[in-house]
Amino acid sequence: MRLRGSFTAPCIAYSAMLPRLSGLRRPACRLLSTAANGGHGLPVAMALPTLQNTNYAPTGLRAALKRVLGEHAQPLPPDYRVDPRLLMQTPTQVSRLSNGLRVATEEVDTPTATVGLWLDTGTRFEPAAANGVAHFLEHLIFKGTGRRTQHQLEVEVEDMGAQLNAYTSREQTVYFARCLGDSVPRSLGLLADILQNSLLDAGAVERERDVILREMEDIESQPEEVLFDYLHSTAFQGTPLARTILGTLQNIQTLKREDLVAYIESHYQPHRMVLVGAGGRIRHDSFVEMAEQLFGKIPRGRDENVASESLAAAEPAYFTGSEVRIRNDDMPLAHFALAYETCGWTHPDAPAFMVMQALLGAYDRGSALSRQASSRLGRGLRDVPVCVNSQAFNTSYTDTGLFGVYSVTEPSNLDDVVHAVQMQVTGMAYKVDESEVERAKLQLKTSMLLQLSDSCAVAEDIGRQLLTYGRRMSLAEAFARIDAVTADSVVRIAGKYLCDSELAVASLGPVASLPDLLWMRRRTYWLRY
Repeated sequence: MRLRGSFTAPCIAYSAMLPRLSGLRRPACRLLSTAANGGHGLPVAMALPTLQNTNYAPTGLRAALKRVLGEHAQPLPPDYRVDPRLLMQTPTQVSRLSNGLRVATEEVDTPTATVGLWLDTGTRFEPAAANGVAHFLEHLIFKGTGRRTQHQLEVEVEDMGAQLNAYTSREQTVYFARCLGDSVPRSLGLLADILQNSLLDAGAVERERDVILREMEDIESQPEEVLFDYLHSTAFQGTPLARTILGTLQNIQTLKREDLVAYIESHYQPHRMVLVGAGGRIRHDSFVEMAEQLFGKIPRGRDENVASESLAAAEPAYFTGSEVRIRNDDMPLAHFALAYETCGWTHPDAPAFMVMQALLGAYDRGSALSRQASSRLGRGLRDVPVCVNSQAFNTSYTDTGLFGVYSVTEPSNLDDVVHAVQMQVTGMAYKVDESEVERAKLQLKTSMLLQLSDSCAVAEDIGRQLLTYGRRMSLAEAFARIDAVTADSVVRIAGKYLCDSELAVASLGPVASLPDLLWMRRRTYWLRY
């Protein structure tokens, strides 16, 4: 499985609002610098107390929030209230094994559980000559170990009624199992076995090439997937983020077992791993004890003091304003994406982009509700009949990001669609109503709560946050940061990143009439007198 990037879906993306901490032994909750305020507001480095499951009185909610935000409770209004149920969120417990591997658990009110290993490595950290090795390894690691054949692995998973899966993105690789709570020990044993004892048999390598080539054919039949690969290739050209997750055709045909082993030795190191357990029957102490027995013997890597940020900084992802156009007049619809460079996960401006994504929203010509929606794209495109659908996206990485709009349209009058989209994006740098910002914040918070309703989503949230930031943020703090975004801060940050700025454009299909890059560049600002 592949993920085209470290996508910023609301269910997990609120973790984009906190800074990396150097250690996990500090207080579990800390405050981020400037919550979506472009340099003004909620500063860094204030220790936060653990919030107990207490029934706060109404007057106590403000006091509880002040204990979280301290003297930096501004720019939140004096009467800001937080739902007391958010203050009673089940805490995430984190420990570290003897070899440096982090273990995190959270009890979730569900009979099922999710256990998985989140690794701080992906396509971005591959050698250029071995692009695709991370994804190739994800496939091959399930093909048998020194203790279990592939058939035995499959039978054991089926006997538990479990699901064993994996995915690779540009910055992370994940192996996880979903099972009943009683099957957590067996699932942990399976994960430990495939991670440490996979045979990586040369014969299996050859057989898996055909599987990945078929997957590549399947991906190439999905215009959105293809388009976002092209978008990365032009926006980050000449840098590791430009590489595709599956790799090049030549690499898939020539990668050898030695390439896989070298990649494991370089990147599958305990200090870049997080073992996560989320479910109703997971107890932290016993989970850590099992983890020490199963994963504690993974040797510390020779690069133990080298974090992924250092690797990213060694080959930074420079953004290039540019265009790639793949014309195919046999396709019925034109697809295009406009993207601006933004900030990384931990940047203070990250919360505002989450709100701005909700502010732009989406448009779908086939939905009557969408035509009447209050989102900016809905208002801007409902009178452009050739547009089929359009949606905002916000993709974050360690040190950079892409914010923009992906649209599907009939091939005629493409300039009308591009103009309508850019009017809504650029317009955020000039005027935004407080009412639409409040509506966007409410939609974002609702989406976060709805998508964190099962153990798999919770485990994904924990793993991603611990890898990227070193801790997990409480919902109360996340909501406070979202609520700190105002119309003024949206205008300020849109002006900083989106107004009169370079942009990257990727298009696919019958795009002969798509305006050129300079035409679009001139519409990143308004001339106002």
